[in-house]
Amino acid sequence: MKTVRALVLAGFGINCQDELAAAYRLAGAEADIVHFNELLTGARPVRGYDVINFPGGFSFGDDLGAGKALANKMRFCKLAGGSTLLDEIADHLKDGGHVLGICNGFQILVKCGLLPNVGGNFEQEVSLIVNDSGKFEDRWCHCRAEQPALSPFLNGVGVLALPVRHKEGKLVVRDDAIRAAIRKQGLCALRYCDAEGHVATEYPALPNGAELSCAALTDPTGRVLGMMPHPEAYLAIYNHPDWTRRREAAGGNEEGEGLRLFRNVVDHIRRNRP
Repeated sequence: MKTVRALVLAGFGINCQDELAAAYRLAGAEADIVHFNELLTGARPVRGYDVINFPGGFSFGDDLGAGKALANKMRFCKLAGGSTLLDEIADHLKDGGHVLGICNGFQILVKCGLLPNVGGNFEQEVSLIVNDSGKFEDRWCHCRAEQPALSPFLNGVGVLALPVRHKEGKLVVRDDAIRAAIRKQGLCALRYCDAEGHVATEYPALPNGAELSCAALTDPTGRVLGMMPHPEAYLAIYNHPDWTRRREAAGGNEEGEGLRLFRNVVDHIRRNRP
């Protein structure tokens, strides 16, 4: 069986790296937690990993807007060979690699231009700004995966219950052309919904006021996924506040719904990697 390797970034205020690494290990992959500085100094290369992960947290305290400072490090800090980390990740994607960003990680991917990247030039095309409620939303919500899924993380996924933990999760799109491209290419990978799967348009089912009710974006290749809800926080059914009823409905299955996303991508990589 092919070994799938996941790189999980840490440092500078990221704080969900352990849960994200655990998700990959439970899904049968190897996961290395690596400090950002190890990549920026060249001590640890991106090469050799199948999926690069940007976990949730509060990088640099979000003092310049969520994820902006770390996105700038990726874009402008030169590595020993003269490239940037964004260059290295672009090469990783050209080689068929995958990237996942969750919550603050999603904000980083958006602000360094990896998502949605409809223009193909890594310019920032959308942003994630302060929730319409004006407050930090820390609660469970429902999301619906749009099918057919571009992202292998979401293959065959329907309605998910997942927690959100953010103050800047409202997706806004730069202009009508980008908005039209997102719609036409099916890049809105997850949409906030109610428990029955009807798309949410109002608070509280829509926790932040995001355009398109968007909870997750993918790029046109399907190999970059960013999402605001936290699948790594629902690896066991006991993570859910209503776990007793959910376990009974699942026939005693103790896996959380979030784990399916990681099983999906690990299986996909095993099937498709040379």
